[in-house]
Amino acid sequence: MKRTLARVVSVACAACIALSLPRLAHADEPVATAPAQLPSAPVRFVLTFDDGPDGREKDNPTESIANTLVDNPTQKGIKAIFFVQTRSSNGGATARGRALLQRNRAQGHILALHDGSSLGHPNHCGLSDAALEQSLSDGLADLATSAGRPVTLLRPPYWAYDERTLAAYARHALAVLLTDVSANDGKIWGYHGSPRRRSHMASDMAHVQDRMQRGEIPDTDGATPIVVTFHDTNDYTAEHMQEYLQMLVDEARGAGLTLATKPFYDDGAALERAALVRARDIAHRADMVPGWWPWLHRLIGDCQH
Repeated sequence: MKRTLARVVSVACAACIALSLPRLAHADEPVATAPAQLPSAPVRFVLTFDDGPDGREKDNPTESIANTLVDNPTQKGIKAIFFVQTRSSNGGATARGRALLQRNRAQGHILALHDGSSLGHPNHCGLSDAALEQSLSDGLADLATSAGRPVTLLRPPYWAYDERTLAAYARHALAVLLTDVSANDGKIWGYHGSPRRRSHMASDMAHVQDRMQRGEIPDTDGATPIVVTFHDTNDYTAEHMQEYLQMLVDEARGAGLTLATKPFYDDGAALERAALVRARDIAHRADMVPGWWPWLHRLIGDCQH
């Protein structure tokens, strides 16, 4: 009996060991290999700005940024997407702000909606159905004049959205564009310099590289569009915009990303197409909420991504 039990245990152990080892193919068997990963199309940056326009008469950061995009050493004639607060009392609702929107449009930039409320950058998840609808309707009506064409893109304030707000955006045919890289420059009061901007950008680029290697970022028109977010109401950002443009190029290369010959879009129509491709990739939407915002929204329970 003991010999029989020992033999059973011995066979069982041998089977377990055999199953745990990789199977060796015979010489005449084909060896399975992982499918080769196709190389990604080169990166081109979708430059975006939130919260503007700024309504200041002097030293206006929105105006300064637009001037830098036109003429800078990295690439001249860059086009960007401006997500607008159309009824901000110190921005979109001012004559100066509206004039800057018209100027941006004339320069070939894309005007998109951030918010149309006079409440001051409200979290859409906290608005009632009626208030959210009013904000969207008012914002689109305001931009109909400034943009001169249908508005296709929206970015929700505080990166906050849920199924209810997404349904409201869809009723207005607005695609939600979040971001891959964020300058974390939304704070515009008190001290708002950014001493860690280079290391932060390097970290975001490394994450982009990981996602591209996993095939999670679609390409279009021969390029992989990577969305970058700044705030055009931030005077520090405006003063350092030229540096930021070169920093994006440097840190992308440092992360091993291959850049397109022109690393930024210089054609408004191509820029909008690229943005819509990224916005419609809803499978990876949650990966495009930057930094600690997902954690914060879970903590306070205002939105369920």
